[in-house]
Amino acid sequence: MVDDDRVLDVLHRTVDAVVTALAGLEDWGLSGQRRGQYRHDVVADAAAVEVLSGAGFGVLSEESGLTHAERPLLAVVDPVDGSTNASRGIPWYATSLCVLDDDGPRVALVAELPSGRRFEAVRGAGATCDGGALSPSGRTSPSSALVAMSGLPPARPPWAQSRMFGAAALELCAVADGTVDGFVDCVPSALGPWDYLGATLVCSEVGVAVADAAGRDLVARGHHDRRTPVAGATPELLDSLLEFRATFAV
Repeated sequence: MVDDDRVLDVLHRTVDAVVTALAGLEDWGLSGQRRGQYRHDVVADAAAVEVLSGAGFGVLSEESGLTHAERPLLAVVDPVDGSTNASRGIPWYATSLCVLDDDGPRVALVAELPSGRRFEAVRGAGATCDGGALSPSGRTSPSSALVAMSGLPPARPPWAQSRMFGAAALELCAVADGTVDGFVDCVPSALGPWDYLGATLVCSEVGVAVADAAGRDLVARGHHDRRTPVAGATPELLDSLLEFRATFAV
């Protein structure tokens, strides 16, 4: 059986390969291959899949789908989460990786590519950012909460302030490190497992709860699976965010 340290090493090598591949890229525009896909998505995907497949993992990638599904460990990867940000030069995008075993998320790495920060988590062993401890805000009330959103709600939300950054994996990690107090996906069933699974493990390892707005299991293994994640720094805040999210389509 592959131990957690080796899995984490493979994930770091995967991010290193993505960074190297993107360093030589001049065209960060649309790929022309699929609607909404950018050239950097394709280049990063090729680099990531090569490392992950070569290490013996199955791979579920946003860009290239499911390969080697028969392998015992499945690496779920978004080569560039926040692709539009990257195309516009907005420094908020990431490579998101999560390795699943039969029990669910086991090891995760979310790498903020412009800054180089790396959030990592191992099931039952905690989560860190660049080796340092993570500390959620502890906020319990929405009346004073700063909440990151994906998409727009149909009505004014009940929390104090909102932010829309454009990369769900990083926004969830921002809940884990206390930068924001919560995250709400306001778009019905829009996020694939590669968007949130890695950051969800980071969150859970520091006591931040993440749930699907429709009550579905967040652990999904299909390329067409979609969920609506909501996260809160505390269970009390999560309940409030879910209550609001339940007022419109999930």
